[in-house]
Amino acid sequence: MTIPLRPKFGHLLQLASPSPPNPRWVSSVAIHHLQDHVLTFFDAGNTPERGYDRKLALVSALKSCAALSAASQGRQLHSLVLKSGLLANAFVRNSLTNVYAKCGLMDEAGILFGSCVDSGVVSCNIMIAGYVRSGRLWDAFRVFEKMAMRECVSYTTMIMGFAQNKLWEEAIEVFKDMRVANVVPNEATLASVIPACLHSGELWNCRMLHALAIKLLLDGSVVVSTNLLHMYCICSSIDEASRLFQEMPEKNVVTWNVMLNGYSKAGLVDLARKLFEKIPSRDVVSWGTLIDSYLRVQRLSEALIMCREMLQYGLRPNDVMLVDLVSACARLGLAVEGQQLHTLIVRCGFDCCDFVQATLIHFYAACGRIDLAHLQFETGSKDHLASLNALIAGFVRNGMIEQARQMFNQMSERDVFSWTTMISGYAQREQPKMALELFHKMVASGLCPNEVTMASIFSAIAALGSLEEGSRAHEYVQNNSIPLNDNLSASIIDMYAKCSSISSALEVFHQVRDKARDVSPWNAIICGLAMHGHANLSLAIFSNLQKQNIRLNSITFIGALTACCHAGLVEEGKQIFRSMKVLYDVDPDVKHYGCMVDILGRAGRIQEAEELIRTMPLEADAAVWGALLSACRTHGNVDIGERAAQSLANLQPTHGPCRVLLSNIYADAGRWHDAFSVRGVIHSQGLKRLPGHSGVG
Repeated sequence: MTIPLRPKFGHLLQLASPSPPNPRWVSSVAIHHLQDHVLTFFDAGNTPERGYDRKLALVSALKSCAALSAASQGRQLHSLVLKSGLLANAFVRNSLTNVYAKCGLMDEAGILFGSCVDSGVVSCNIMIAGYVRSGRLWDAFRVFEKMAMRECVSYTTMIMGFAQNKLWEEAIEVFKDMRVANVVPNEATLASVIPACLHSGELWNCRMLHALAIKLLLDGSVVVSTNLLHMYCICSSIDEASRLFQEMPEKNVVTWNVMLNGYSKAGLVDLARKLFEKIPSRDVVSWGTLIDSYLRVQRLSEALIMCREMLQYGLRPNDVMLVDLVSACARLGLAVEGQQLHTLIVRCGFDCCDFVQATLIHFYAACGRIDLAHLQFETGSKDHLASLNALIAGFVRNGMIEQARQMFNQMSERDVFSWTTMISGYAQREQPKMALELFHKMVASGLCPNEVTMASIFSAIAALGSLEEGSRAHEYVQNNSIPLNDNLSASIIDMYAKCSSISSALEVFHQVRDKARDVSPWNAIICGLAMHGHANLSLAIFSNLQKQNIRLNSITFIGALTACCHAGLVEEGKQIFRSMKVLYDVDPDVKHYGCMVDILGRAGRIQEAEELIRTMPLEADAAVWGALLSACRTHGNVDIGERAAQSLANLQPTHGPCRVLLSNIYADAGRWHDAFSVRGVIHSQGLKRLPGHSGVG
């Protein structure tokens, strides 16, 4: 006897689903054969000899519903199951539970699962997978813990769930339990547990997983081997990664891209290029990775060439790639290349993206085209916070602080970057009081400043020389747990030094020196000590710095040479100056030459100082000639003093102090006629002496 459900059959065959099917789970069989499975169910009748065909057809129909995420049809089939009396069948019940789980209806799936007295491994696995897919990890884990017997799928699904939600330690613990239970993992298990071990930061665990993959003969799996390759690249074990890559029997485009990215992140650009040329089928990721590797080492021209080749290859760049290229053009001030990229952005349709608009505003402002930056802002979304911030930063960068403040005042919403941009702008434009005033308003608004904000504040306080204000700001940093990075540490040290509290500067330095990865805190204390005449201590810290694994920069040598100057250490200064290029690959600039001229001049070695100026590869500026002229006054060298004064006058014809120094040199030498003649020139040309001032409040 056939169950009279035919009138509802036509409605059941409507494949429209309230939620669109997930393409990862949909097969052509599922899409085209749901109707056939239901027809088979009805055509089989209700005879015992055809019962197997009915069950098979029903299970197949349910499987198609699960693949299509067809919840409505699944519920109708559920009614059919109940009326057919087939719910007691384990295959049918599990298939129905799977429909609800795949559709994300875990409460309904849970009712079916709970109605079963003896839940088998398959039904538990369905529930675990459903809970994991729905983000209900701990519900999944509760089912997992209650299982009397677990097999590979149970463990793998649970490991996958934890790994996908970045619960790395939990994923590793489940894997350890799996090994203790003597359940053999498969390639999906290893593909999930390898990233978990990677994020735990233990390379040794990753190597053990590699050994396990070899033992289980899974190292030939492209999925497993690619994950192992990624693991070695991330752990900076590029040699092991390269060996594994060469030994892999099968490689797909993901494998090639992972190795390419490994070389890129390690700074091995030339190796990355060679590997790129060997990739049999390159995708956008391949091109983007190589372009990014060139950008990382500031080789923008080659990155742009690769971008052009990619376009000729018929591939379209993505928005991230174009933003990175435009940002690089902004850093180097390459206006023409950046505008060409802007054209490409418009052609690709990315100009409507807010973050792309913000990047373009930043680019034009960085190239000094604030008019084009403003035009870009006007043509885009005016409510986008990042774009507003980019334009304000552009105004600040181009010295238009009033326009920046006007736009800042009009903002309906401000974030930390908005406030920090204005505060740093005032600090850089020698308006420290305005910077502090704005900082206090920021704190009063309830917004907590970050380390960049505080670095600007300490710079403003250093300019004011207010130790009391500096101590309060330092206390604020400590009380609010603001991260103390190298730049902020250097700002605090510099502030204390400029506020004449060198002991406090030293105290902060000793607190951060062992954690410092950058040279900036060292520079701050070396320069601060040199500025206050503590030359020996400054040079001792400089000597200690040379033993650290930290790269010295030009500011480091300014501090060390200044210390030598104050201590009269001529030979030590010359040795440090020579070591700049030879040992540290730092090219001396005009300030370093100025320090050396000052060192030699103070020691009375005037001729040697003049010779250094004559042979330096750079054009001497007013500070260099001024140092030589001052030394000539101190040591009474009239001939070189005259030449120095003339060179200085050629650079700055209205510079009165150099004429005063020359007049004093003549007076000291008893050449009163020349002295009066120079003073007459000062008065006749209206040259002014710089008035004295004091920074002490």
